[in-house]
Amino acid sequence: MKVLITSDWYAPVINGVVTSVLLLQRELERLGHEVRVVTLSATLHSYKEGNVYYMGSVSANKIYPGARLRVNRTRSLVHELVAWGPDVIHSQCEFSTFRVAYALSSHLGVPIVHTYHTVYEDYTHYFSPSVRVGKAVVSVFSRWICGRAACIVAPSRKVERLLRDYGVQCRIEVIPTGVDLSVYRREPDRERMEALRRRWAVPEGHTVLLYLGRMAKEKNLEQLIDQIAAAGRRDVTLLLVGDGPDREEVLDYARGRNLDVVFTGMVPHGEVADYYRLGDVFVTASTSETQGLTYFEALAAGLPVLCRRDPCVEDVVTDGVNGWQYENGEAFGEHLSALCADPALRERMSRAASASAEKFSAETFGAAAVELYMSVQRESLPAAVGERQ
Repeated sequence: MKVLITSDWYAPVINGVVTSVLLLQRELERLGHEVRVVTLSATLHSYKEGNVYYMGSVSANKIYPGARLRVNRTRSLVHELVAWGPDVIHSQCEFSTFRVAYALSSHLGVPIVHTYHTVYEDYTHYFSPSVRVGKAVVSVFSRWICGRAACIVAPSRKVERLLRDYGVQCRIEVIPTGVDLSVYRREPDRERMEALRRRWAVPEGHTVLLYLGRMAKEKNLEQLIDQIAAAGRRDVTLLLVGDGPDREEVLDYARGRNLDVVFTGMVPHGEVADYYRLGDVFVTASTSETQGLTYFEALAAGLPVLCRRDPCVEDVVTDGVNGWQYENGEAFGEHLSALCADPALRERMSRAASASAEKFSAETFGAAAVELYMSVQRESLPAAVGERQ
């Protein structure tokens, strides 16, 4: 099968969409399928490297940090994709590259599968001061996008319900993004781990609370800091791995609460698993996730997850087994104290966390995608045959 993946984001950018795209590409190729990718260039220049097509673009930082908008759909690259003739197009973003996906789909008569990665109503503060207006805009926009796809992939039940609330009528399938479990289950290099502890001066004997991800308003990091401070424990270190537009505000806020905080900034993709291993508990107060890919990674690395109760993790974090979903700051403090005070509990939950990650394997993800493509192709075949006749 020939699969064209379109995405506004691609390597070397590190975020959930890119992680999902790269894993999908790898698994499809491992299963013997031919994959090409359309994404955005970091400049106005369009070009091709291997099977990846880069379309010229300009910065859209004022809309969303790091975002870009396509300005150049080079005819030669598009003609090459038309001649190649994909069997299915899997779109990963709703903006610039979706337009390319839709144009190719219309021209070739092949179906679009679209993964809805982002709960945009949690990000409307970037373009609208009104939550109500922002949600209305997102609702209309989402219906327009979904109405042009043969099927929507929702990474979680939360996203499926959200899209139905928006009035989306098309077929929706829930397929969580997979995780390469082998990366997180390799035996850690003890010397490497000791060197990282020394590098970041992680105090001996402290329980390390890991937050790994974007440092931005929608992640509720100040709320997380308040909850850790309110727990009143002096034997914990908050390890912040990542970066984002609110970095300085978050760090200043944490220092003002007298927490022991280690900030690493962005780390190379190949080292991310080591930073999970530095942690003892994965913590987050975010409710803006569509599925919580970092939760999957934390579980795969054997970290119990302490997170806000949210529909996106209803089938991921089981209270008292591989972590807890807390309702308020008081509950957060109780669960944190239990994990800090009882190493045996932490070890038991660590084993359960690792075992629970099995259902999020890369292999399961790739196989589910292929099965969906075949199903969508079968459904679209009569229409395509009718058009040719």
